This record gives sequence, C-alpha cells and structure tokens, in this order.
Amino acid sequence: MTVTIPQERFTYTLFGLLSETFESVHGIYLDRGTSLFETLDGISAGQASRASSGRCATLAAQVNHVRFYLDILEGYMLEAPQKDVDWQSSWQVGAVSAEEWESLKMSLRESYARVRRTMEGFDSWDSDHRVGGAVAIVVHTAHHLGEIRQMLCVLGDE
Repeated sequence: MTVTIPQERFTYTLFGLLSETFESVHGIYLDRGTSLFETLDGISAGQASRASSGRCATLAAQVNHVRFYLDILEGYMLEAPQKDVDWQSSWQVGAVSAEEWESLKMSLRESYARVRRTMEGFDSWDSDHRVGGAVAIVVHTAHHLGEIRQMLCVLGDE
C-alpha cells in the first residue's frame, strides 16, 4: 500500500521551515531570535570579515556561500541545473566593508525571496528535483546557520 502526503501538508510544513530558517522563529526548531536574517542583523562588518581560525572561511564567505547555493539549487529545482559549478568561488570572500557587508546580506535576502517565489509558484511537487531541492535548501541553510552561530561564539563582540 502506498501512502502519500497531501501536497498542502508538505508545502505548509516546507514554507514554515523555510520561514523559520531564514526569516523569524515560529517555534518549529530554532530558539527565539536565531533565524538566519535575525542572526545576520546583529553581526558587524568587522565580525563578518573574520574567520574563526586560520583554516576557516570568513563569516561573510559563509553568507555568500548560502546565497550561491540558493541560486544553484533554484536551477536544480527548475530542472535546469548548471554544469561545472565552481563551488570554491562561493567561499572567496575575505574582509568586507560596512557597505559590502550590507550588500552581501541584501543579495542573500534577494536570492531567498526569488527562490521562495519560485517554490510558491510550483503547481505540483511531484518532481524529485523540486522536493529534493527544497529540502536541501532548508537542511543546507540550517547547517550554515549553525556554523555562523558557532563562529560568533569564537569571534565574540566587536
């Protein structure tokens, strides 16, 4: 016997997870005030310019990588994946000025809003690319949110 999940239940849960991960906490899995955008709003350009160790990327690079991932996964969900994606390039962000930091955060917000609109526009979720891409975005972003929050413990206030 095959059991299916109603599309409305899947999308309700998916969009709740996306919203909590990126925008604001609703009590699904994060503590109050710890969504990605809420976390980034409290980070200075000085903090974003630093790495937690000599072998690690800067906090700004973490943000750029999440933005890059969103852009690539949108193509995957639309079944138009890019070939030969240069993942390493997404990590090549060092020190940032206050203006560059604000621009980087804005680029992430814009990519998220665009990808979210793409997902909200799907008339069905019967594609492995759509379901897999959407779940991967939540999981991948949650991973990097955790890394960013741990980096803040090491970097401290500035």
